[in-house]
Amino acid sequence: PKHVRTDSTKVWASDSFTVGILGDLHLDPRKMEDYEEGREQWVKILEEAKKENEPDNVALVSLGDLGESKNCDHNDENPSELFAGTTVCHELAAEFLTGFGVPYEVVGGNHDLEGLDEFDTDEANLELFLRAHNKPTPNFIRTIADKTLMVGLTSTVFRDAKYTSHEVTVDQEQIDWFEQVLIDHPAEDGWKIFVATHAPPLGSGLRTLQENHVVNGCCWLNHSDEEQCLKYINLVRKHRCVKAWFSGHFHLGQDYQDSITFPTIDPKEGPYPNRGSCVFVQTSVIRGGTSRDGRRQSRLLRGNKDGFDICTVDHMKEGAIRVDATVTYKDVNHEVGVYRHEDILEKGEKFFKVYSPSAGDEMHPPDENLVNYNEAGELHITEPITMDTKAWWYMSSGRVLGTLNGMLIEYEPSALAPLGLVVGADELIGKRISVIDSGIDAEECEISYEEGMEGADCAAVTDSREQALLLLGPDSDSGPDVVVVQPNEDGTYWRKIVRNKVRRMQEKRREKAAMAFASMRVPELVTSNGEAEEKEPKIISSWGPYVSTVGTAKTTGVEGLTK
Repeated sequence: PKHVRTDSTKVWASDSFTVGILGDLHLDPRKMEDYEEGREQWVKILEEAKKENEPDNVALVSLGDLGESKNCDHNDENPSELFAGTTVCHELAAEFLTGFGVPYEVVGGNHDLEGLDEFDTDEANLELFLRAHNKPTPNFIRTIADKTLMVGLTSTVFRDAKYTSHEVTVDQEQIDWFEQVLIDHPAEDGWKIFVATHAPPLGSGLRTLQENHVVNGCCWLNHSDEEQCLKYINLVRKHRCVKAWFSGHFHLGQDYQDSITFPTIDPKEGPYPNRGSCVFVQTSVIRGGTSRDGRRQSRLLRGNKDGFDICTVDHMKEGAIRVDATVTYKDVNHEVGVYRHEDILEKGEKFFKVYSPSAGDEMHPPDENLVNYNEAGELHITEPITMDTKAWWYMSSGRVLGTLNGMLIEYEPSALAPLGLVVGADELIGKRISVIDSGIDAEECEISYEEGMEGADCAAVTDSREQALLLLGPDSDSGPDVVVVQPNEDGTYWRKIVRNKVRRMQEKRREKAAMAFASMRVPELVTSNGEAEEKEPKIISSWGPYVSTVGTAKTTGVEGLTK
């Protein structure tokens, strides 16, 4: 049937299994040494696993981003073409993955449809991806032991991304299919499901990169679609058959405890994390040039009827296997996870843990950085914001905002996971923050006769409490006294600043053409000594949709930028 590679009803002679899991490959045909070394290490591990398990209970899963997003000297006819997403990229990846000696599955990441010069549409690029890897559909389901499934979901959008092309976007058809798989394989009947996606779902609690994936809105699956983004963690909370979820995307190593998060923790350590029965697992990379922290590691999943181990295969230590966590099933709906080692740091390396707010629970208060409103219903952070300021608060709408690393960040209310950048450190540091009431009561309603705003005050009266988020400028003569941070039309605050790559490439080409055109028309600059010098034209771009609160469009200039 559609979407299904193997028969999930087959009963195996053994309930033990082994799955090798590879993080972002970013293959570069000029730099294959690390890949070949890593594969040799894996082949030995998987050969041993085939001796200990039924042969069909041993498999390999690649978490996507198969090719390097650079020109790799792979196309003499187009020396600027990016390697990722091209036919030659996916053919090389298929050849590489086939060489592990066991069946492989692959899910697509945000770079796997990046063959922009070769394919005009995401659909055409996806067709090549499926054909190259012998995939009937973007998603997969594979039986790896008795009542044990490996399931994967693929990102299918790049050119058509509403915002950044590096968001990992799983289409609605796959999401619906995934939900039905969970419904059809309940934990109560003994089913155990392990999931593979390129990016993790919101609510996973895994370590993230604030300065990269968070601020650009590409941290979580379907990050920019609030309903779809929340769907995954809600499914995990509802369906206890989901036992572990593997992801890559961040290029971070596996030596830290927050590269694995458990569904439950000791109440002495903090509030209940509300992750169902699922262990979330970050996966590193094979090639050193793609690592953000110098690690070269993969994941090894080994399990049986009693539970499973999550291990690291360390490619810098001849493929040595290290057990990172052991999960033991208590019953079909509960399990106990144990870290098998502390954080492992290299010499001179400092441990860092990304801060996220904690709302607490019945046994724990919110963390100390929660800022409360005063009796007047106002909130004030009176000290100027610095890089070290940690504070967070609820808006009356239920939205959650907070400061971290000098930035103003929005957090998803139910999981308090970071959503995106509201105000950058360049604008926020040195300012103070206030939240005040901005609504009006019905009896105070006044008719406005400002052009374009007629009757607007009365029309806007609602039962909800309206607020204004203010940035108060430093005590100086430069800059505005107060900046009003307006929410987006959907009520969120985080800014979708980065558009998709195709649009940005088009914009750069327009600027390049404008520069060439202007260079021919701008007269030479004559200096005081009478000699002519070339003057480089000043080129800027302007974007919509909003630059003011006016109700009638009469001007479009932005002070200090276009006029």
